[in-house]
Amino acid sequence: MFSIYKKDLQSFFFTPFAYIVTALFLFLFTFYFNGSIGDQSQATYFFSFANVFYNVIIMFIFLIPILTMRTFADERKFGTEVLLMTSPLNVVQIIIGKYLANITVFLFMLASSLFFPIFTAIKGEVVMSQLICAYLGFFLWGAMYIAIGQLISSFTESSILAAIIGEIVMFVFLFIDDFAMTKFIAQYPAIQSAVYAFAAQPRFAYFSQGFIRLSDIVFFISAIIVCLVWNYISIEKRRWNRG
Repeated sequence: MFSIYKKDLQSFFFTPFAYIVTALFLFLFTFYFNGSIGDQSQATYFFSFANVFYNVIIMFIFLIPILTMRTFADERKFGTEVLLMTSPLNVVQIIIGKYLANITVFLFMLASSLFFPIFTAIKGEVVMSQLICAYLGFFLWGAMYIAIGQLISSFTESSILAAIIGEIVMFVFLFIDDFAMTKFIAQYPAIQSAVYAFAAQPRFAYFSQGFIRLSDIVFFISAIIVCLVWNYISIEKRRWNRG
């Protein structure tokens, strides 16, 4: 597993890829950070890092598929998947290794944003409990979407197609709570409850408000596990079809 993790991590950090994605993330964070510091005519600025993360989520949707699109698609495209599947590693180790590599890049992106709360703490005051909740919620949210993106990447050999499908699926999950609140769905309370149960946005909202609920943590972790299991089934099925 470590060999896969190391190989994928090198493909991220020994090329400009990870740094470009991180730079785009910092650009988004800086944009919303500057837009959240309040009315500049006032002597004191008031803002919340939780609100910054909440706003970054919508634009961050565009970055996650870029991060995950090559995970399995490029292996199929360049013919290295056969070598991967015939290696001493089993499918579970391959999937976990690749997932951890993606998560490491994501953590690198989050770590790069720590400059903002550190700078704010030097110049002003930071509510640490709310900041920790915001980072935890954003990490769980990102980890779930990375698992979704990795799963989609296993369906095709085109990284571009994987990115496009990933964008669509992630936007559906992002706004599924709004869909559940439409008048048509509201007519059927049972269906509305079932649809709303898959909504991640309201769960992140609790983190952004400084609350940690066990049910929300379980939701994100369960979604990650389900996506990784489907990822395993997808790869294993293709391996058996190949014979």
